Amino acid sequence: MSGILPAEFSLRLIATDLTVRETLSVLRARFVAQNVPEDVCGSVELVLAEALNNIVEHAYPPDRPGDILLALSLTADRLRCTLRDRGVPLAGLTLPDGGRPDPEVARDALPEGGFGWYLIRDLSDHLSYARTAEENVLTLDFILVRGGDPAAAQMPKSDRNPI
Repeated sequence: MSGILPAEFSLRLIATDLTVRETLSVLRARFVAQNVPEDVCGSVELVLAEALNNIVEHAYPPDRPGDILLALSLTADRLRCTLRDRGVPLAGLTLPDGGRPDPEVARDALPEGGFGWYLIRDLSDHLSYARTAEENVLTLDFILVRGGDPAAAQMPKSDRNPI
């Protein structure tokens, strides 16, 4: 994968709704410039929106938003996104399960929350969380091309081979 932008870069942002929206716009432009496949761009944008908004809503008090460091590494076949914050750790120091929504439940009867983690798990190819040195570290990997076949990257995740 070639492009005019560095294969590794990082951004520091303040944990606010507006900054998250601005950051997602900047990232999409960078991914397009790097020829990241459109379906991967969409998945990465949605996953990062969920993860960053979780930090904004749950890691820091609303009146004292803290910093988020977002580091990205792009190789020929993979994009890695690492989010770091010094906010409240995840409960139990583990990733939430994030179950799939029940299609039989009426939309207005669905419980609030939890579905974001389902999307993060479903759309990323690998994720990990650690709490180190008073810092939350969430790492997300996205495969760009599967088995040398660009069409394979567009398969539903349930049909893909695990990494």
